[in-house]
This record gives sequence, C-alpha cells and structure tokens, in this order.
Amino acid sequence: MTAIAPNTVQEAPSSQAWVQTVEIPAPTLEDNTAFAERLCKQLEKPMGGRKISLDMEALRSLPAILRTGEGAMECTLFGQGAEAVLIDVRPLGKRPRPGLAVDLGTTRVVLRLVDMVTGQHLGEVSFDNPQGQVGPDILARIHYAGTAGGLEELQGLITQSITQEAAALAQSCGLSKKDILCVAVAGNTAMTHLLLGADPHWMIREPYTPMINSPGFLKCADLGLDFAKAARVYVFPNVGSYFGGDLLAGILSSNMYCKEEVSILVDVGTNAEVVVGNRDWLMACAGAAGPALEGGVTAMGMLAGPGAIEKVRIDPITRDFTFQTIGGGKPVGICGSGVIDLAAQLFLAGMIDLRGKLLPSACQGRLTEQDEILALVIVPASQSGNGHDLLFSQVDLDSLVRSKAAMYTILRTLTNTVGLAFSDLAEFNIAGTFGSYIDPVSAITIGMIPDLPLSRYKALGNTSLEGATQILLHRQAVDYVKDIREKITYMELNVNQEFMNRFSAAKFIPHTNPALFPSVVIPR
Repeated sequence: MTAIAPNTVQEAPSSQAWVQTVEIPAPTLEDNTAFAERLCKQLEKPMGGRKISLDMEALRSLPAILRTGEGAMECTLFGQGAEAVLIDVRPLGKRPRPGLAVDLGTTRVVLRLVDMVTGQHLGEVSFDNPQGQVGPDILARIHYAGTAGGLEELQGLITQSITQEAAALAQSCGLSKKDILCVAVAGNTAMTHLLLGADPHWMIREPYTPMINSPGFLKCADLGLDFAKAARVYVFPNVGSYFGGDLLAGILSSNMYCKEEVSILVDVGTNAEVVVGNRDWLMACAGAAGPALEGGVTAMGMLAGPGAIEKVRIDPITRDFTFQTIGGGKPVGICGSGVIDLAAQLFLAGMIDLRGKLLPSACQGRLTEQDEILALVIVPASQSGNGHDLLFSQVDLDSLVRSKAAMYTILRTLTNTVGLAFSDLAEFNIAGTFGSYIDPVSAITIGMIPDLPLSRYKALGNTSLEGATQILLHRQAVDYVKDIREKITYMELNVNQEFMNRFSAAKFIPHTNPALFPSVVIPR
C-alpha cells in the first residue's frame, strides 16, 4: 500500500485524480455510438476500469461540447469501489475545479477549498458549530434530536451553515458555491448522524448501535447542502458509536496504516481517542480524558485562540511567572497546552506536591479563596486582557490530574494489550489543535504521555481535515479508508479492570512509580 503524503500541497497524479481530461473523436456514420456511451467507455481506462455512470446534469452538458467537433473535455467523477459517477463535463480551461473538505467538529467546523486538479489549497475558514446553540455537547444534542422536529432542526443548522460559509469562502477565491462539485466530510459518529438526519437515539443506549456506519457517497442536495446541482458528498464511515470518521481520516492522514513500524495516534477533543498499529493491524480505544486537556475544566479555560495562554514559565527561585499567549496580546484565559505547561511549571517550582496539591508555603502572595477553595492567581486583573484575575483553583488541579492520569492509562492499557512497551513505538503522533501547541516536555513532566525521546513526538495538526482533503485529491484514498476500517479492533475501556487499576497509580505527578519518567527531576 503506497502512502499518500500528508500535509502537503501537491498535484494529484492524473492516474489517481477525480478530474480527468479525455478526447472523444467526433461521431461518424461508421461510428455513431451515443455520446454518453462513448464518453463513459473512454473514461473507464483512466479511471482504473471502474464502471462509469452519468449524472443527468452531466448528460445535459454533453451535446454542446461534443458538437464543436473538438471532443476534448474535462470530466469530474466521484465514487467508490468499482463504480464512479460522472457529475460534470466542461470544455478545457484554467478555472479551478474546487472540492470542499470539511472537518465536522462538535465545537468547531473547519472548511478547506482545494483545487482537485492541482492540489492547491485555495482557502480555509472555521466557525462555531451552530448546533451548540441547541446543546453544547453530543449528549444534549442527541436528546434534543429525539424531540418533535429536533433532528430536522439540528440537520438544518449544520447544512445551512456549511453552505453559507462555503459560499463566502468560494467567493473570496473568485468562485461560486455552484462551482463546488465534490465534498468530503469527516466527523465523529454523532456529528455524522446529525449531518445525515439519521436518528442517533440508539448510539447512547445499550447496545450502543449507530443507525449507519458507512454512508459512502450521497447527493449533496439530499442532505440540504446547496452546491452544484450534481454535487456529491463523501461521508467518512464510522467504526461504532465511539469511534468516528474523523479518526479514520486521522489514520489516513498520518500514514500509520501503511508503515511497517508500529506507531500511535492520539487525538484529544471531547474525548481522548487513541490508535496504535501499523500496516498489518490497528487497535483503538477512546476515553474521557479530553475536556481538562483542552482547558475546559478551569474557570479561565478556553479553546486555543487569541489571548489564550499557550506557554508558561516559572522561575524556580523567584517563582515569577512569564506567559506566551496566542496572538501575543494580554491573557484572557488558558488553553489545553497552557494548562499542561502551568501544571508542569508549578510542579518543578515546588508549588504543588506529587498529588497535585497547592503548597501554601510556596505560593505566598498568590493564593486566594473562592467558596472556601484555594486558588492561585495566575494573572492579576491589572495584567489580564479582561480586567479580571485569572485563577487556577485546587479543583482545577484535581481535574487536570484525573485527566492526565486517564490519558496515560489509556495509552498504557492499549499498548499493554497488544504486548508493546512504549519504547517499541517508532512515532507518537498527536493530532488536532491540542497537538499543535502542546510541549511534550511539559506533558512528560506531569506524567500525561510516556517518557520517550522527543524526536518521536510529532504534531500533525488537523488530521481530520487533511484526511478529507486526501479523499478529494486521490481516488485510492477511498479504498484506503475502507481497508483501515476493516483492520481496526476496538477495545472497550469501561469494562477493562486493568484500566481502573492503572488509573489509580497514575493520579500522581508524574506517577507513583517515578522510574517510568527518568527524565523528570522531582523537586526536593
């Protein structure tokens, strides 16, 4: 299996592109085969022997092109397996053939417009998932979907927003939304169901069964996505209720599915989702370790954005704090990477103990109380960007310790299940915004990730969006996703006794067994 280069802008090989240039000789008395059949036959070879069917919109475009006598045309197709649909036919030209990649997140949605001929990224935009106004989390939205008209409302919110934002993005690139012919969407199982208008009721009830796992290729119009009349959308399949298409897109993007060496992929969002394996096998699991690691459990927590503290340093002698914020402005909150940095620096400066408890003697001048709970003033109101003290309480620390313990335990349980030590991992890939900002040294210091050489840690960025992009540029990517899905074995952590035992041991900084973290110097 040949890898697809991730995170690069490159022209898709013509043999693997969805857009094909063909030349059809003008019909003659000796060969007056129907236009449609002539074209489909001509496309079978460059499309790898796939059976070609014709969308009605493409059929209506044919006569005007073929009657010119030139017969040269650019054809856009989309499909899977042994079949592909010809959805657009037009004369040769330099105008881009845009496809839309969608990272359908619970909190944020990211759109990327890509030229399906050259591979060029034409533009990108992100926006809050509008379903958040109905319910901030997946569970709330699933319950709302069960009310009268709720499912239709949730589907309409997301499809209308994707259409509107894509139209604005296309316009900024000198294009129209009606130029968009192909769409690829990667999201978790719940978000996929709400996009499709498929009832997610049984996802959260035993035996936790999705309504659909492999949507495949659908007409955009059938979902309420208003692009070209013939536009098709590929929706990444799910493995189950807790392992969605966004993770399959991440595996595709990481290339771990085609390497001989064993590597691991971690994606931290609402949950922490982890996959370990290589070209022969893949083992996956998911657990509730995400919110604290996204900065979501502290009063000053926020998603990565302008004004969010992303790096913290504390002088171990003077215990003076210095910060780096996203965008360079005054701090207004802290994101996940900042929380991890802060905890690591507090530990190294001797301001918290092995249990993650604040030490009053070392925090003098910075301690206050909120509802009889100790809190550390990280940024005083006079230095913050919102005029308020930015506080980090003992409750916040306790939540972080539980989350980091859960993350480490997920990793340890998964690798132990397949008979691997952390040292056997060739690469440790971290996806998402969290991975882009995290400092591995800080994460190791608090015992969140294993103590490996830093060269093995790789931040991959938005692998969900990248995987969706690859679908638009490489026909073989669709087959790779199918192969990846069939290789995955999912491990349920909720009934894993080993996980619970290891979790208790990991609720110390860095761990009850410091020998597991030899690079961490424990303060005296």
